[in-house]
Amino acid sequence: MWTALAHFIIKYKLPLSLIILAITVFMALHARKAELSYDFRGTVPAHDPEQIFFNEFRKQFGEDGNIIAVGLKDSNIFEYRKFEKLREFCVAVKWIDGVNEVISLPQIKMMVKDTARKQFVLQDIFQRKITSQYELDSLLKEAKKQKFYIGQIVNETNGAIAVLISVKKETLNSDKRIGLTNEIVEKGEQFTRATGIQLHYAGLPFVRSVIAQQVNNELKLFLGLSVAVTGIILLLFFRSVRAMIFPLVVIGIVVVWVLGTIELLGFKITLLSGMLPPIIVVIGIPNAIYLTNKYHAEYAAHGNKLLAISRVIRKIGMATFLTNLTTAIGFLVLLTADITVLREFGIVAGINVMATFAVSLILIPGFFSWMPPPSEKHLKHLDLKVLDKALNFIDVQVHRQRLGISISTVVIVFFAGVGMMRIHSVSYMVDDLPEESVVKKDLLFFEENFSGVMPLEMVVDTGKRRGVIDVKNLQKIDEFEKFLEAQPALSKPVSIVSFVKAAKQAFYNNNPSRYSLPDNRERNFILPYLKGQSDNSGLFKSFVDSTLQVMRISLQVADVGSDKMDSLINRVIKPQIDTIFADSGISVKITGTTPLFIKGNSFLITNLKGSLLLAFALIAVTMGLLFANLRMVFIALIPNIIPMMITAGLMGYFNIPLKPSTVLIFSITFGISVDYSIHFLAKYRQELHARKFFIPVAVSNTVLEIGKSMVYTSVVLFAGFIIFAFSSFGGTIALGLLTSTTLLISMLTNLILLPVLILTFDKSKPKTGEHLLIDDVDANFYTEEEDETIDLSKIKIHNRHPAAE
Repeated sequence: MWTALAHFIIKYKLPLSLIILAITVFMALHARKAELSYDFRGTVPAHDPEQIFFNEFRKQFGEDGNIIAVGLKDSNIFEYRKFEKLREFCVAVKWIDGVNEVISLPQIKMMVKDTARKQFVLQDIFQRKITSQYELDSLLKEAKKQKFYIGQIVNETNGAIAVLISVKKETLNSDKRIGLTNEIVEKGEQFTRATGIQLHYAGLPFVRSVIAQQVNNELKLFLGLSVAVTGIILLLFFRSVRAMIFPLVVIGIVVVWVLGTIELLGFKITLLSGMLPPIIVVIGIPNAIYLTNKYHAEYAAHGNKLLAISRVIRKIGMATFLTNLTTAIGFLVLLTADITVLREFGIVAGINVMATFAVSLILIPGFFSWMPPPSEKHLKHLDLKVLDKALNFIDVQVHRQRLGISISTVVIVFFAGVGMMRIHSVSYMVDDLPEESVVKKDLLFFEENFSGVMPLEMVVDTGKRRGVIDVKNLQKIDEFEKFLEAQPALSKPVSIVSFVKAAKQAFYNNNPSRYSLPDNRERNFILPYLKGQSDNSGLFKSFVDSTLQVMRISLQVADVGSDKMDSLINRVIKPQIDTIFADSGISVKITGTTPLFIKGNSFLITNLKGSLLLAFALIAVTMGLLFANLRMVFIALIPNIIPMMITAGLMGYFNIPLKPSTVLIFSITFGISVDYSIHFLAKYRQELHARKFFIPVAVSNTVLEIGKSMVYTSVVLFAGFIIFAFSSFGGTIALGLLTSTTLLISMLTNLILLPVLILTFDKSKPKTGEHLLIDDVDANFYTEEEDETIDLSKIKIHNRHPAAE
């Protein structure tokens, strides 16, 4: 098969190259249309009961995570000129396209009783430009009487002020959100320059806009870095400009295909899929290393360029196919996840890993055939003395220190197991942003002064029509809201109860001591005013349904993390719900973006664990098909499982939590690290046959010959993944550090522990007529006794004179 394929690729290299070029142009046209995702939902399956309930909540009451908060804490703000600048800032923000409403101290309204029409009228307290300190102080006294707002936009204790900006739904989930947040920040900077008062920004729309912009910037940065790093390494290895450029051209083609695939499948670029182009660069380069090594070794052996090219395809084709297949399996298993972002990541990665194999196998030999033969300078990497000495040392230790290596491995695995027991799972709403970032510091400002800005919602069903305005029900709900307000991590609740209390205060001529629920007698006087009330703003509909049976309690919560949030909801709030509303017929359900996000991360981790187990199973089956020997399957898998155990142990010791970005590491690295075992064992099988099944010599020859490519590949993978450590996202940093570490350890275990396991447990003996699938995989990159020929007379290749580089 591979002989025929080699013949076909060499003969039709030009048409095949043109087909790849046409596909690339097609993909490039679609890649230009690829968009960033601005909707951060989708980690909880659509059929999940809590997700269904949350969707119904949004249909009934509107979005919950649509508030951008701008805060400040400076006593100078109460100087009338600076307060006027704050009022101007709020007015300017309100006129920004995409802003629905602005609630702040300068925009505060009070409810006034209109006895003639028997209704309440909302009236601005700060109705015009403030011209004196006396005027401001008088109006502030009136503003502080508005109990409805105290705690929401003003901290009575320290004078901190919050400006709450409501964003329209159509802007919230589109690229317009970035422009909106940038414009708000721009107007905020103008305010700061005019007053010297620092502003703080928070809220989900703002945080997600920051993340979206950074994803876009890092996509370009890491793509450039990965290309630069791998290019430099290739140049150092092969000492040839063309040996560096051709692989990068191949990888550039596949990167275009990645972005084109995302758009063709109707996906958008997420924080996860944004890492794919640089990952493809890193994963694809080993193909070029194996193919170029083989070509140079073959040419050095016999000087026939065409024969060298044909052997590259025939002998390396199967090996690269299998290594790319195991890597693709590590990604494609994510298709079993019940989470959209994971499935999208898995299918795009899996398809394009195999596309990298196909493009590499066609174009790189084609480039070789069009270019002059490699010069003596280009072949020097085949005889690297320092690496030869290192591999000789490893070979000696493998044979002489077998027991010591085995005992050391057991000890390392034991300590890794202890570390694994310390791993904990925790996630935060803004998990990926570093602690020293401005966004994190601003979030802390709101948590210290307003108990946070993350949305938390509760839906109260009174069980009967007009139950919301029943005095007994209101009293129970008020009792529950007072309990919620007393929790340090929660803000002051807002609900229909708050409006009813404000209505009573307004009825008694804005007397703040009357901010409470009306009794049965007062209800008869106040209710006619509420009945005559119009709801032009839609505010009432945002908190109660049309039948007055179901109402909403809206709060903000600090970003306390999944562990504390779970404890707060299940051990604090829910028991209180059961106590207060026992035998009342009232039910309360907790929902909102925050608890759904926490649940989504839990789903992600569970799905990734399942996908990892499936990857183990599928790759084990693949190894079983290659070796047809259960013992060899275990020998092959152990050196690839231990590095992941060590990494998991390090996570436990260094308190790195288990979260989606860190769980993903294991699925990716297992598929890649198995490549080392495939190449090593393929060469080992060849040496067994060549040395008449004398295992020690076969192992030595394998270590000395396959070790170079393993080291080369490991250097590329380590350098390629370590660049992610320069990310501004915590999850991406962990992905880069832990993946590169795992792959480096995997190279060492496959180069040291795998030979020890073979020497200890392999009892292979020659069997008449035995031919395993692994025997078709050639791993000999440096010497070759070829017993197959290809009809070279059918193929003509123009040999150019060697070009100076």
